Amino acid sequence: MRLEVILLESHNSYQSDSVPIDEKQWNAIIHNDSSFDGKFYYGVKTTGIFCRPSCKSKAPKYENVSIFNNPEEALARHFRPCKRCKPTGERVPDQEWISVVTDYIEHHYAEPLTLDILANVSHGSPYHLHRVFKRITGLTPVEYIQEKRVTEARKLLESTRLTVTDIGRQVGIANPAYFITVFRKHTGCTPANYREQRRDQL
Repeated sequence: MRLEVILLESHNSYQSDSVPIDEKQWNAIIHNDSSFDGKFYYGVKTTGIFCRPSCKSKAPKYENVSIFNNPEEALARHFRPCKRCKPTGERVPDQEWISVVTDYIEHHYAEPLTLDILANVSHGSPYHLHRVFKRITGLTPVEYIQEKRVTEARKLLESTRLTVTDIGRQVGIANPAYFITVFRKHTGCTPANYREQRRDQL
């Protein structure tokens, strides 16, 4: 059995290519088989991170996997080394690690996001991610997510006739009351008042 894994161009500009992955490689990935370390490396298209087969991070979907013969191939296609398994043998700088997380938030803010999800995406522990994220950005991951969602909500309030409830859903906050609370916390007014103020300024 052979699974044809397609490396698609993504928001991180990963180069398009077609790389075959065989059953042994796929089994090595999902079972974290260290005997395959050094024989190949795999990148996860949705996160832009590449790992050793033995990496203990959550197993990816096979359609999101690309296979590389060495770390240099992965780096050449703009994948970044995993913080957890260190496929290049070197420690990933904190700034680079956190940029993986902020990039993921920028493109997935409308989806459910928790500290555990971000830690899994970035291949780190929730506690360590929270601490380093706050040090690098000045915000906690939750605060950063909220700021992004409010920024996008403001754009929709100004440019569309969508209801406040619909806008909340589109930016990842399905509960209308919670959306209003978060929006007021960051802007000092409710979404409805913000829209009215912006219209008065036109």
